[in-house]
Amino acid sequence: MRKLNTLIIGSGAAGLAAAVRLHAQKVENIAIYTEGLKMGTSINTGSDKQTYYKLGMYGTEGDSPCMMAKDLSAGGSVHGDLALVEASLSPLAFHHLVSLGVPFPHDVYGQYAGYKTDHDPKRRATSCGPYTSRDMCRSLIDDVQRRGICVEEHRLCYKLLTDKKNTRAVGAIFLNMETGDWEVVKAENVIFATGGPGGLYAASVYPKVHTGGIGIGLEAGAQAYNLAESQFGLASIKFRWNVSGSYMQVLPRFVSTDQDGKDEREFLREYFATPAEMYDAIFLKGYQWPFSAGHVPGSSLIDIFTYIETVERGRRVWLDYRSDPADLDFSALNDETRTYLERSGAWEATPLKRLELLNAPAIELYRRYGIPLDKEMLEIAVCAQHNNGGLAGNIWWESVNLKHLFPIGEVNGSHGVTRPGGSALNAGQVGAFRSSEFIAAKYQEETFTDEAFEEIAAEEMRQVQAMQSVPAQLDWKQERLTLQQRMSKAGAFVRSFANVEAALNGVYKQYDALTADGFGGLTPKALTDVLRNRQLCYAQIFYLECILMQIEYIGSRGGSIVLCDDGRAIHPLLAEKWKVQEEKKEMREYVMVCGKGENGMISIGWEKCRPVPECDGWFENIWREFRTGDVYNNDVTHE
Repeated sequence: MRKLNTLIIGSGAAGLAAAVRLHAQKVENIAIYTEGLKMGTSINTGSDKQTYYKLGMYGTEGDSPCMMAKDLSAGGSVHGDLALVEASLSPLAFHHLVSLGVPFPHDVYGQYAGYKTDHDPKRRATSCGPYTSRDMCRSLIDDVQRRGICVEEHRLCYKLLTDKKNTRAVGAIFLNMETGDWEVVKAENVIFATGGPGGLYAASVYPKVHTGGIGIGLEAGAQAYNLAESQFGLASIKFRWNVSGSYMQVLPRFVSTDQDGKDEREFLREYFATPAEMYDAIFLKGYQWPFSAGHVPGSSLIDIFTYIETVERGRRVWLDYRSDPADLDFSALNDETRTYLERSGAWEATPLKRLELLNAPAIELYRRYGIPLDKEMLEIAVCAQHNNGGLAGNIWWESVNLKHLFPIGEVNGSHGVTRPGGSALNAGQVGAFRSSEFIAAKYQEETFTDEAFEEIAAEEMRQVQAMQSVPAQLDWKQERLTLQQRMSKAGAFVRSFANVEAALNGVYKQYDALTADGFGGLTPKALTDVLRNRQLCYAQIFYLECILMQIEYIGSRGGSIVLCDDGRAIHPLLAEKWKVQEEKKEMREYVMVCGKGENGMISIGWEKCRPVPECDGWFENIWREFRTGDVYNNDVTHE
């Protein structure tokens, strides 16, 4: 048994930052347990210009934490106090990254320039280019290594351990993915930074190496917020990458083929009255990249048409940057499209040449991964991209119902229906700062006895040993495919009551089968994936139950639409079933909460959104609370 003050599970940008901040505050009995430093989402993803969202700090445009918090929560179903913390700490978290060498651009005066992003009325967004989160991870890894922080790679978290009353976290059990050995870790605190549910969907832009671990937190009893709220968007599938921004703005051809790559046709043409109307919609898709129910009708019809072509017609969809069609007439495009291309000087004869002018690294990116855009088309689909929901935390990012557990990064559910682009990267860093500060101030003393922990761990290990005596019968690859295809069919951006109800019936049966199957005779690699399947399947139950609740009580909003017989038709050329259920907008005043009930069944309810606090603090009072440590007792989340 290993003993730590703080165990960090996961090594994305949030987990790494938490380790660095703990060490900087003299909390040194810590360790990072991770499947691999190069296996997270942060270090493996990006976009044409990956955005980091922060408080505005350029020129004369005014900004404040309260203004930013109101914009973070404007989409609905967000607790305003959490948004205020994310806004307040954004300059500190941002400049910490700058101090570590993350190359965010500044001008000759040292001002960090910004631009507008999705759901952003200011110019708060910044970027290092396609690899912002990768640059963050590399700089943080360098600092982790400089500080000599222990990193245990090739470790899969099997179970979070809690006390017998299920009120706090006390440690975790890991599988050594190379040797197959089990490792037990006692920890006063657990920072849970396992990322989003990357393994849940078949059509996914999450890195293939990242499956996520939220099911482990849910199984431990941690409550969650807004699990039904996810983002989906067009992405390449051979190399998983979002085709947002300039990938759309250069007006590529949308081509579909049969499964053998033959029978080419420009399928979007059947839905638009003129080529110009079609290309204006494609251009707008670059600005409005994630699928949005609010853009139906509108640019998000592109996602629906792609979905129909791939999922319903069984064809493959591609972007062709090699040539323009003969009927592309730039003078017929609308003012917004034409002005952008004109000001960018992007009047070249092919989409590829326009892309070279607007964003040359975007071409090199695909060439590096064996996809030369000058020689072949780029296969795409509508893919799962981000989960706005996640485990529920308070204003210090501590679980609302499991003390000493701190979910941070994408696994934390601080976001709501919509969020500004890049705000997730900021939230992950803020969560690292808040959790580490609270631990350093309040949770450095050991409060759980070794004897009590050993009793809990021994019982869990007896169950593991019992499973190892039962031969494994199921094919983990087939089980993974089954659960991923189920989620992409029922729980992606097109939802219906019948599909979700059928999916729930299937996932409960699959979970029963997975938990009845044994671990006997498995290699370490196979056992790793069997354990992943168990937690993914458990998580899928929660997600689908929350989606069913969304269908029944909310309707179409954010990153998904709900189909229903008496809904609103969205396009005259679509089949009768394409009618969407209208949103009950009053539900944006509530956060959906779920967790394990007393009987082990899932309990789902609602919390009224807490508003952004109106702050007019008197300095002397705040100073006194800070000096005495009372600031750490003011958990307004539970007032």
